[in-house]
This record gives sequence, C-alpha cells and structure tokens, in this order.
Amino acid sequence: MLGSTGSIGTQALEVIAAHPEALAVDSLAAGGADPALLAQQVRRYHPKAVAVAAPEAAARLGEALAGSGFKPQILAGPDAAAQVAGQGADVVLNGITGGVGLAPTLAALKAGSTLALANKESLVVGGSLVRAAQVRPDQIVPVDSEHSAIAQCLRGGRRAEAERLILTASGGPFRGRARAELQDITPAQALAHPTWDMGPVVTINSATLVNKALELIEAHHLFGFPPDRIDVVVHPQSVVHSMVAFRDGAILAQVSPPDMRLPIALGLTWPERLPGVIGRTEFTQPTAWTFEPVDHHTFPAVELARYAIGASPLHPAVLNAANEVLVAAFLQGRLPYLAIADTLVQLVTQYDPPVFSGATPTLGQVMMAEQWGRDQAAAATDYSTSGHQ
Repeated sequence: MLGSTGSIGTQALEVIAAHPEALAVDSLAAGGADPALLAQQVRRYHPKAVAVAAPEAAARLGEALAGSGFKPQILAGPDAAAQVAGQGADVVLNGITGGVGLAPTLAALKAGSTLALANKESLVVGGSLVRAAQVRPDQIVPVDSEHSAIAQCLRGGRRAEAERLILTASGGPFRGRARAELQDITPAQALAHPTWDMGPVVTINSATLVNKALELIEAHHLFGFPPDRIDVVVHPQSVVHSMVAFRDGAILAQVSPPDMRLPIALGLTWPERLPGVIGRTEFTQPTAWTFEPVDHHTFPAVELARYAIGASPLHPAVLNAANEVLVAAFLQGRLPYLAIADTLVQLVTQYDPPVFSGATPTLGQVMMAEQWGRDQAAAATDYSTSGHQ
C-alpha cells in the first residue's frame, strides 16, 4: 500500500480491515509527514516492511513503535516506496500523489505485481514507459473512479465495439461561473468541493479541471483511445462515474454513490467484487441527474490535455510537473487562481521537446521534461496577485 496515510491509503485500509478473509497488508509506504498515523497502521495491519520518503521520519516512526512489539523492516529515502513496490506483492496499490509515483509504478510492474493505480500522474508523466514495463496484458487495474467505471463498462461489450469514452466531471466548486467571476478566488473557496472529500492538490485540480485533463491523458494510455474519441461532460451529482458509447448507439454507465471505497476495492480484487463495500443507490425518492458541456473558455485544461497528447510524449510530463508547482504557489497565496490554468497553457504550448529516437523517450528525458516544467512554473509564481489577469 503506497501512500498509506493519504486519502486513498486510509480508505483502502478500511476496505482491507472489513474483508480480512480476502485481503492482508504486506507492506506500507508513506511520505512520512504523519509518523503517528503510520505507526497506528503498522500496529493494526502488521506489515513486513514500511517505507518512508523522509529519512528523518524513519527515526520518529521507530520511536512511535517502541514497546509495541512490532518491528517491521523500515526503509527510508526517496527510493524507499519503489523498493517495497518491487518486492512482488500480489497487488500493489499506488495511492501516492504526484509525479513521484512513477518510479514505484514501474517497479511494481517489472516485479509482476498487479498494479491498482490511483496515481494518475504515473501514466500522465511516463505513459509510454509504463506501457513498456508491463509484463502481461491487463496488469494495471485503474482505481480512479472514472477509469474504474470505464473498465467496468467495457466488460459490457467487445473492445472493438466501443466507439467513445465519456469521462464525467463534477465541475468542481466553480461550475457555471464565468471567467470574470473567478478573479479573486481564495484557496479556501477552491478547496470547498461540493461532492468529493480529497487531498488539497487533487481538490484544486478539480476546481481548475486540470484533474479531468490528467484523467483524459490517463484514459488515452490505459485504454488505447485517441484523444478525439474521449469526451468530457460535467455531471455535478457525481453518481454516474463515466460511460462508454458503443458503435450501435448504446451507452453503458457505471452508477454508484461518490465513495472511493468502491473503485479501491475493485482495484484490490479485480475482476471479483467484494460484498457490501458501499451502500446501495436507492430509487425510492425522485432523483435527477444532469449533464452539461465543459466551458472550455473558463476551464481550458481539458483542451490543453488534447494538445499535449498530440504534441509529444513529453508534453504531458511538463503539464503535470508545472501544475504541481503552480498549485502549491496558489495554496501559499503567491499566485492567483486563474493564473494556474493560464500559465499552464503558456508553458505547455511553448515547450520544445528534445529529439529522441523511436516513439518512447527515456526515463531521463521524462525527468528532464518534468524539471523544465517545474523550473518554468517556479519562475511564473513571481506574478503579482493583484496584477495578473
């Protein structure tokens, strides 16, 4: 379990605790910001190994476990998560946030583990590398609710019969607002998501629709559909998690309450379903679900994703890395809300990738593209919060 103290990780452990007859924890990995919670998880789930990214957190974890009787192997450092991911567990659930999740993803695939992938950045940053690392078909099981929904819907027909993928978006807290109404948005306003309880980075990405841009790139790599056959539609109720349109005109949708435990459980046991993971969707009261087109003028990220896929295999890495820096600056009050997407468009469209042989860049080239995106985004955070339009 990678990212065990985060939103995905804690919910995954709830699923595991509810189904001890089917699931057990082999190893845990976390950044190390919350050693007390990590120590609680060790005492409850008894992993053989624990990885922390921050070396100083290893000592604090050891102190928190003192006298508990539990002494797992503790690995520390930036490569620790990749080390435990490559140990050959039956399933590796990658719930890490950000581009740092790529190395553990590659390690899990090369070790032959089934990869339950919640770290969408792995495919966004290194999609071609991830595909090349797979040792068997269908080794990756998506955990994002949208991609889990698509995987479920694709089981309703032959892949060759599927015509379009339809990703649903909640629209975030600013759905329906014009660009002019978003000039003075604060981090607190952007973090107030109407339906999902997520970490701060993912929540801000939902507010800008960058999250949906990343998911479009992820869907392209997961399912092999070109970007012009992947649609995005706003569905504020967040009950229809995504859809697949087939060539005969039929559309299959996956419907469930907005609860991440369902796609997490499917990621752990795919294609089998565990009983009673979440509550039922009831129809005893009048219910209305609505769908709206994306306002691409106010939220340009989705179209930027289509551009990035077509531009080069490295453009998505620039998009993701730059966004991470810009979101951090916004949360710290150093960048206006609108400047996140505006600056992304500017940086991604001006990026000039190196020439590389073949269709697949090297890991080093991917990392260089990420660094370019971070460096350029860091320079852009000098914008005045009052002067940027």
